[in-house]
Amino acid sequence: MKTKVSLVVSDLSGGGAIRAFLLGQVLNKLNYQVEIVGLLFGKELYAIPPANISVISINGKKYPEFFLAAQKVLNKLDGDIIYAVKPKPTSFGLSLIKKFGSSRPVILDMDDWELSWYGGDDWKYRPNLKQLYRDLFKKDGALRFPDHPLYLKWMESLVNRANAITIDTQFLQERFGGVYVPNGKDTAMFDPHKYDADESRKRYGLSDYRVLMFPGAPRPHKGVEDVLIALDQLNQPDLRLVIVGGSPYDNYDDRLIQKWGHWIIKLPKCPVETMPDVVAAAHIVVVPQRDNLTARAQFPLKLTDGMAMAKPVLSTRVGDIPEILGDTGYLVEPVAPEQIAEQINLIFKNLDLANERGQKARERCLEKYSVEAMASTLELLISQL
Repeated sequence: MKTKVSLVVSDLSGGGAIRAFLLGQVLNKLNYQVEIVGLLFGKELYAIPPANISVISINGKKYPEFFLAAQKVLNKLDGDIIYAVKPKPTSFGLSLIKKFGSSRPVILDMDDWELSWYGGDDWKYRPNLKQLYRDLFKKDGALRFPDHPLYLKWMESLVNRANAITIDTQFLQERFGGVYVPNGKDTAMFDPHKYDADESRKRYGLSDYRVLMFPGAPRPHKGVEDVLIALDQLNQPDLRLVIVGGSPYDNYDDRLIQKWGHWIIKLPKCPVETMPDVVAAAHIVVVPQRDNLTARAQFPLKLTDGMAMAKPVLSTRVGDIPEILGDTGYLVEPVAPEQIAEQINLIFKNLDLANERGQKARERCLEKYSVEAMASTLELLISQL
């Protein structure tokens, strides 16, 4: 009988779902039975799950109703191994409760530094009595939200209670320890030889354009604005920035379109199985991260989208990005639109040479950032539990 792994996601309407889906694919390759269980605080799933992975979503609630939702999650966690994605009360906290009640081993995965969204180590919670009362008892009181930063801080102090930790950046490893499991790709699925770039561009209405692609959810730290400023500077009418999926968090996409709509084409989110065909339509994959705590702690998934599909990848010198790309990408300083503009010109000036570099990026991806590379690391880790 197959060993079962229950992956626990803090919010299936948030970005952690993508990392969970990726880990699920890797565990499937290792012949584990995989089930993803998570709360859903938004209206819909952040991403469309892979066809071969079972996903159970339970409506997330604020305290005190959260306790009922939490009990439903705990009832569904029947794996031999519990794998919590993110050190949040809604994933790792529930996983620890399951561990103490059932003695099942818990692995904790970290693909972000959660407190970085609130200022990192500088964040403090020092309310007066009146504010504390409001935060606890008002309908929208801050402490009624299960993943309030105060609770995140508490969770970080419990990280050593996990039986094993997986991380995806050097930043996180230095801070929390753990085993490096990067954001790899299914390089058999993301294989450029299976797709015709011209046909893909035709399919998505992009045949008339030179396509810069950002295959993810724009957020301020991801630097999409710097690419759009570069397009303003270049002012070449056949260039377009194609955003795939967009952001479910807020109206940031709309604000970008309001200001730079003439440069933007937005494609709807799609299943992971369709993404290689979409990325095939790109001439350049852009990953223009800005340099802040949040970005330094992340391994941008979009890097391996471009690398696996042998695309020229244009990115910034932030966090692990230079190490991930090695000499196979095009790197600029963060928040440097004029450098981005120069590199765009350079790439299109000699696109054949850029595509050769893209082929080297795929070779690097096959060696270091494939699901097979992830699988060999995870197999060893799980065997030691």
